[in-house]
Amino acid sequence: MNNQIQLYRGEVFYFKSSPLESSDSYCYYPEGALAVSDGKVMEAGFYDTLKEKYPAAHQVDYSGKLLMPGFIDSHIHFPQSEMIGMYGKQLLDWLNDYTYPTEKAFSSREYAERVARFFINELLRNGTTSCMAYATVHKTSVDALFSVASEYNMRMLTGKVLMNRNAPDYLTDTEESGEADTRSLIEKWHKQGRNLYVITPRFSITSTHDQLISAARLHEEYPDTYIQTHLSENRNEIESTLTLSSECTDYLEVYERAGLVTDRSVFGHCIHLSDSECHRLVEAGAVVAHCPTSNLFLGSGLFDMQRANRVNMQTTLATDVGGGTSFSLFRTMDESYKIQQLNGYSMSVFESLYKCTQGTAKALQLDDKIGNFKTGREADFIVVDYAATPSQQARKEYLKRNGKWTLENKLFGLQTLGDDRNIVATYLAGNKVYTL
Repeated sequence: MNNQIQLYRGEVFYFKSSPLESSDSYCYYPEGALAVSDGKVMEAGFYDTLKEKYPAAHQVDYSGKLLMPGFIDSHIHFPQSEMIGMYGKQLLDWLNDYTYPTEKAFSSREYAERVARFFINELLRNGTTSCMAYATVHKTSVDALFSVASEYNMRMLTGKVLMNRNAPDYLTDTEESGEADTRSLIEKWHKQGRNLYVITPRFSITSTHDQLISAARLHEEYPDTYIQTHLSENRNEIESTLTLSSECTDYLEVYERAGLVTDRSVFGHCIHLSDSECHRLVEAGAVVAHCPTSNLFLGSGLFDMQRANRVNMQTTLATDVGGGTSFSLFRTMDESYKIQQLNGYSMSVFESLYKCTQGTAKALQLDDKIGNFKTGREADFIVVDYAATPSQQARKEYLKRNGKWTLENKLFGLQTLGDDRNIVATYLAGNKVYTL
């Protein structure tokens, strides 16, 4: 068995609990190593200890580099990969001008597979090893993304978009066809390999109440699937939603009436929530995916992380490509930090990083599989260079001269200045799938 063990040497870092709940929330081994066998983590610890414990292990030397769990992106649109950074005013205009015409092409399996491959390669290049992604209304888009992810043995969560109103005819389904297609895709893909299915009504504007009820019915039938949709991203969106659902007092009630607010529901954005909506999300155990680059790019608003923390809301960080402007969760962390600065809250790098790794895994009820380096976890990890660019190198030398080259300053530099250039290698289940 020892011949199968891989021992990766480098600085090792991972979370074991939330930094908001404990001052002892992470493990850090400055002279560390990660032992991996058969795609699973055996243990993380000090290099000298593990070298002695596993003398026959094959060693891979990443000295001076950081080994950490791969990023988990909890809200991203794979069909929008090619339309990233499109000028589009605000949300509803942007959807009509760019998103819907772009998604039309995903009726082609060949096209969908090409974009899926590009999408996954961009994720891996940016250190993202798992994601919860939106496909399109077409079954072919889901088949393509799950198929390509399976080639890489990547943990993929996705699902067919449900959309039966207020969208172009070429992108709409019906309550009946949407439910039938979703059931078929669940039976085909859910829990096959590392794939997990996400029931995906785009948002209430594009789904009737009956379609939302059918989505909830599917989740009741398959309770270990997930639900993803959008909530309170944009003020015009909220106004349109309440016009269509005049019997509801707020946006969240639309989903509550349909039975879609559960502990396996992930709501994108959630910028303009009332206090009541916040508390009801917490009571349900639902998850909020904060998408800072998208919120700034589309002028949607400034998410209040301090309030979310105060009410104990499960909050993750996500890219929301292509409303979001980068596949990199380093760039996402940076923009989230700036938003919270504007809100009067200096969010620590440990909180930011937790909400891209272990925190997201826990929110998705997957922390027994991914997000940390505890024994038996799937060996999805990244190798990170602290100083991949001249400015990062100059910063490193300055901090060393002044005796301040601490873990916090190392990580904060990655958050503030990091991007895909800092990702040296990406591993999925112990296999290297990307190298710089």
